[in-house]
Amino acid sequence: MKAGLPHSSMIPDMIYDNMQCRKFLKKFNSTENTLKRSNMLKGFFKHIGKNVFIETNFKCEYGYNISIDDDSFMNADCMILDNAEVTIGKNCWFGPRCELITAGHPIQYRERRNMNTCSIDKPIRIGNECWFGASVIVLPGVTIGNNVVVGAGSVVTKDVPSNTVVCGNPARPKKQLDPYVEDEVEE
Repeated sequence: MKAGLPHSSMIPDMIYDNMQCRKFLKKFNSTENTLKRSNMLKGFFKHIGKNVFIETNFKCEYGYNISIDDDSFMNADCMILDNAEVTIGKNCWFGPRCELITAGHPIQYRERRNMNTCSIDKPIRIGNECWFGASVIVLPGVTIGNNVVVGAGSVVTKDVPSNTVVCGNPARPKKQLDPYVEDEVEE
């Protein structure tokens, strides 16, 4: 499937992959040891960096479309609908119940009737050093720059430039942050 083009997610290979993902998540979410859970993600996600921690009751569709870089954290009950690629940069923090949703559907009801073309998936890209408050929702096709803070309960429907605080539904810019400097050394 190509991102942004209508397609069906009801083809046998995708159904099988989703069932395998559910089996993995059942085991992952029942594992109490945080370090053991982190090690389980290697080979399940497309890429998993060092020191990545995901709390229990995590959900995703497939797993193999997810890349998370070093030192990132997802709190309890987060969900990634990874029908398209989801890329998360270094040192990103997600509060509880955050959702990254790549799957969309046609607006016209006639187009939704056809199960062969009822899904339109677009990737989500998140830069480095981002913080998402509790219950943030990021919708399909959104790119979020480096050093972004998204307020709790926000719905991100459009791209967010680097060094920005956004909040609301839909999320709107509220404040500019100091410019992000990659590999900055603390004194």
